[in-house]
Amino acid sequence: MQEALFYSFSIENHVPADHLLRAIDRFVDLGGLREHLRPYYSETGRPSIDPELMIRMLIIGYCMGIRSERRLCEEVHLNLAYRWFCRLDLDGAVPDHSTFSKNRHGRFRDSDLLRKLFEMTVERCMAEGLVGGEGFAVDASLIRADVHRQRSVPGDQGLPPEAAGRAVTEYLEVLDDAAFGNATPVQPKRINLTDPAARWTAATREAAFYSYSTNYLIDLDHAVIVDVEATTSVRQAEVLAQRRMIERTQERFGLWPEKLVADTAYGSAPNLAWLVEDQGIEPHIPVFDKSARSDDTFARSDFTFDHEDDSYVCPGGKRLRPSNRNFKTPRPPANADGFIRYRAREKDCGACGLKERCTPKLAARKIMRSVHEGARDMARDIANTDAYLVSRRQRKKVEMLFAHLKRILKLDRLRLRGPNGAKDEFHLAAAAQNLRKMAKMRPIPGLAMA
Repeated sequence: MQEALFYSFSIENHVPADHLLRAIDRFVDLGGLREHLRPYYSETGRPSIDPELMIRMLIIGYCMGIRSERRLCEEVHLNLAYRWFCRLDLDGAVPDHSTFSKNRHGRFRDSDLLRKLFEMTVERCMAEGLVGGEGFAVDASLIRADVHRQRSVPGDQGLPPEAAGRAVTEYLEVLDDAAFGNATPVQPKRINLTDPAARWTAATREAAFYSYSTNYLIDLDHAVIVDVEATTSVRQAEVLAQRRMIERTQERFGLWPEKLVADTAYGSAPNLAWLVEDQGIEPHIPVFDKSARSDDTFARSDFTFDHEDDSYVCPGGKRLRPSNRNFKTPRPPANADGFIRYRAREKDCGACGLKERCTPKLAARKIMRSVHEGARDMARDIANTDAYLVSRRQRKKVEMLFAHLKRILKLDRLRLRGPNGAKDEFHLAAAAQNLRKMAKMRPIPGLAMA
């Protein structure tokens, strides 16, 4: 083979005009990256690798579903489109895969850079007119942790003294965090020795596994992710994440939604009261209610509440009150759980012909009413409107994002360990989904549509 002495080669001419990275590149502005990271780099010594190059490589990995950093470095070395996106010439050196680990656990995490990168994509989506801000949807999805199921101990034994590592240190740091260790007083069934913050869960039809939860708050117009939060896999932590994301979105982007769409896990009385009374948001959420009965006796819905008299009227016409007598020492109206007990008089129930259908086993009927029942009633009234039916269909958008996250971006299992590792992966994945969303909704001008 006769080799030419000189070559005229341009990577620009070998990247297809309709390539996904060309469409994404228009929305990636990392101009302020170096200034943001300046305090974390030394002015002396050997020059460090350009942080913009590593961020662009991470964007490629999460947009293209390349989960391995070692394989990502190989792909950037070989693929012309990847080199073009990273601003590398043919002779440009690709960083070693170990460099990503050092920066992820060091400079990037200390500077909260990946959170800033995600917020940059949200700001760009808002600038492109893809965020309406009128309605949000929220949900959580389980992501498997990078641990072995059998390397664990029972939860009541606690973590052994010899357990060590970065993930163990992070676990000890978040024990008082309401999104992780302090999310619930219930002791976990098992604790993993490799990543103790991962939660043992049997919430799916599959065999139980260790996981983290990624929480999405999306805008309903074009399913843009406006916030993301990593938590342990319990319902209380997911409800707390919803509150954090709404407050952070209001503070960071000035978005005040009129309604929030979610499933029953977010329909507890305190959460509905927080949405209605504190935030002024309409809850398009099914009410979490266990008052229904399966023994054909009267349910709470068969009783009529009288707001003026603060009492319930039973089907027999008798009243149930919070107290049927006066006490020398006034008793609190509600218990520690936030419920008021309305009781009927024993003589009223004993002489009633409907007693067998109302309270066949007890002397008198009792009704539980939450102190936040007004917010629950509002959610029930919304559930009877046509707008609620539309919201039920719109809620599927967040489920589709989770399906895209696991099937297309291949994030069905974490590669980083510890709460901080989960945060890093979830922020990068959400940023990649927003970039792909903009590339789809705002195609390159001049390209013929398929």
